[in-house]
Amino acid sequence: MLLSEDKVAHLSHIILNVLKQSPAIRLTGEEGRVLREIKRVIAAELAQEEKLDQTVRAKLRSYSRLIVEGSAEWEVLYRKMFEEELRKQAKP
Repeated sequence: MLLSEDKVAHLSHIILNVLKQSPAIRLTGEEGRVLREIKRVIAAELAQEEKLDQTVRAKLRSYSRLIVEGSAEWEVLYRKMFEEELRKQAKP
C-alpha cells in the first residue's frame, strides 16, 4: 500500500506524540531527527511490503491456470503466500 508523503508525515507526528507522552520513554536530542528516523522506518517497511506484493503477484501469475485477481480464490492464495513470504524473511 502506497502512502503519500503527507500521510507518512502525519503518521510520524502521531508516533512522535505517543512516544513523548509515554512515561517509559525519554527522548533526547532534537525532534526533527526523531521524526526523520520514524519516516525512514515507515518508508522502509512500505518498500518491503511493496516488494513482497510484487513477488506474490508474480507467483500467482505463474500458475498454469488463470486465477482472476479479486476473486475469493485469488484473495485467499494472495494472503496465504504473502504471510508465507513474510515468515521467510523473518527467519534468521
